[in-house]
Amino acid sequence: MRLYLSSFRIGNRPDELLRLLGDGRRTALILNADDYKDAEARAASLKREIDELESVGLRPFEVDLRDYFGRQEALAEVLSGVDLIYVRGGSAFVLRRAFTASGADDVIRRLLADDAVVYGGYSAGPCMLGPTLRGIEGEIDNPSFVPPGYEDTVLEWDALGVLPYVVAPHYRSDHVESAEIDRSVEYFIAHHIPFIAISDGQAVVIDGDTRTVVG
Repeated sequence: MRLYLSSFRIGNRPDELLRLLGDGRRTALILNADDYKDAEARAASLKREIDELESVGLRPFEVDLRDYFGRQEALAEVLSGVDLIYVRGGSAFVLRRAFTASGADDVIRRLLADDAVVYGGYSAGPCMLGPTLRGIEGEIDNPSFVPPGYEDTVLEWDALGVLPYVVAPHYRSDHVESAEIDRSVEYFIAHHIPFIAISDGQAVVIDGDTRTVVG
């Protein structure tokens, strides 16, 4: 299993992501954590992500999970053809709804189990891989919010369970969500939930049995 889990954006060590990829560069960019935004703001986010990923030599294209709601096999075909699945930050709860409705959760679990793809991303993206989303809800990331087009989706509080711990991003960082992450860390400690807290610029890098924090 190969993971590059950043706190904010691509972090300070994109070289580690490229190392995990080897010669692979084809990147499926999942932006659905930004589906709470209006179309103009979401388009601006997409451009920024594409530009950043291209700047380090990747070849990104968007895979909008809304196009695959109820079409898990079609999504599996697309994601099986890439080297990297890169999941942008935003609302973890909107993203979880999109994962559930599209079947991305099952598809990604299978691809990672087969070591067929690298999973990267930041903020909400890494949050998907732990055992639970409990503890990260707050005023900024509201679990009750349902974007247009998501009306029939169900919020799963269990995350994918690929990792036995939660990745807590933006810890003690100059970020709007840092105060809420402090409260999340308190929740994890009080409820005996294993976690790794990382600051903006840092990333958790997993390569097989090796795990390091870089940045």
